[in-house]
Amino acid sequence: MKGGLAASIIAAETFIEQHPNFSGAIEISGTADEESGGYGGVAYLAEHGHFNRRFLLEEPLDQVRGEVRALLEGLRETRVDFDYELTELNSVLPSMTDRDAPVVQTVAHAIEDIMGKAPEYVASPGSYDQKHIDRIGKLKNCIAYGPGLLELAHKPDEYIGIDDMVDSACVMGAALETLLLPKD
Repeated sequence: MKGGLAASIIAAETFIEQHPNFSGAIEISGTADEESGGYGGVAYLAEHGHFNRRFLLEEPLDQVRGEVRALLEGLRETRVDFDYELTELNSVLPSMTDRDAPVVQTVAHAIEDIMGKAPEYVASPGSYDQKHIDRIGKLKNCIAYGPGLLELAHKPDEYIGIDDMVDSACVMGAALETLLLPKD
């Protein structure tokens, strides 16, 4: 998220610098404490026996809940003195914007133009902004996009290459111009 936030700030600042007469507004938002779903630091939650099961669109919520219960029941059966009480603090269903939506098409074309490759469409199992904006904020035409490899996200040795940051900022800038400027 931090790399995506940095790239979006660079894109927005560059857009404003190149189009000083633009009279609209550009908002950059983020989910604070995304790794824990906003309930506190991950270390605190783990220390107190809380965990976060993230899931994909293809996984029904009841199946995910059953998986968690089965895991805990397995521990109860195999570990002496293990017991648990399961309380669901929060559940937000994953979401994915339709591929034909204007923002999806615009970013896809920018990726192809700038990076010379077709975009990959994924629904991240993380606790990222899009599903909250979609489900709670009711804004359907929204995507999560940023630099780096999803496989490295939120891992101990997470990193984002400089070229990935630059490419992402360029994609975001191109998308801003396409979506916000008048068509000639």
